[in-house]
Amino acid sequence: MNITLKQLDYFIATAERGQVSHAAVELNISQSAVTAAIKALEAELGARLFVRTHSGVRLTMEGARFLDHARVITGAVAAAVHSPLCESQGQVGRLRLGMTYTVIGYFMSKYYARFRKTYPQIEVEAIELARGELEAGVICGDIDMAVMLVSNLERTDEIEKELLVRSSRRLWMPVDHHLLNKPKITLADVAAEDYIFLNVDEAKTTASRYWDAAKLRPRSVLMTSSVEGVRSLVASGIGVTLLSDLVYRPWSLEGQRIEARALDDAIPSMDVGLAWARGHEITPQAQAFRTFMSVTIGGGG
Repeated sequence: MNITLKQLDYFIATAERGQVSHAAVELNISQSAVTAAIKALEAELGARLFVRTHSGVRLTMEGARFLDHARVITGAVAAAVHSPLCESQGQVGRLRLGMTYTVIGYFMSKYYARFRKTYPQIEVEAIELARGELEAGVICGDIDMAVMLVSNLERTDEIEKELLVRSSRRLWMPVDHHLLNKPKITLADVAAEDYIFLNVDEAKTTASRYWDAAKLRPRSVLMTSSVEGVRSLVASGIGVTLLSDLVYRPWSLEGQRIEARALDDAIPSMDVGLAWARGHEITPQAQAFRTFMSVTIGGGG
């Protein structure tokens, strides 16, 4: 297999921007170069990574899976290049790291483990808190840095943030759902279906914003704080839901398949990032963590 780092960089940029033209501008190259790189990558992998929409492109299920691998590969290369420059910085001391439920459960585990191995002399105190408590802890200095849903951040005048991952929201359905036969699915289509609300990390509050903006109301049949519960209920045909790709898995705990499709309407993404107190000096340990996450996820870009 002959895959280049350049192909991976072009693929990641396109996935994050949602448009080939935007990726080309960011990379300062032509659109044709991005398109050619992605086609070559798809040929090597034997899978389609993107489908075209009226507003750009979106990842296929195979593309979403490969995106995580691509980030790990480019991040590992960038970390290897950068590591000689960082060996003497921030390797000793204590890091008070705050995280929200969703971040701990569905995002941070592999990065946390890798950071501990890379910086064994940094003592990490990891704390799970709700968004409001996390913001308060960052501002008062009890927490050095937070990994959280920065798209939900409220006290932006007191907190700095850095985006790590922008995760699209898609419609989850059982394999036999009639909406899967529609070429385009709208929020109005979803409003006519039985709907399951996730109520953790302010998921219901966030969802209400785009429902209210569309002047629609979902036909809620059940609300739960369990992502696995939502997965099982959707797979069993109890209802559908709109959730982020960050928490998407194609199978329920019972082994039933779950399909996910993007909507034709613009639905805001769920953004994971770093947060720290505005105007406060970042500790060397927190800076080491920030650099590590930026390099590992962003490939050093």
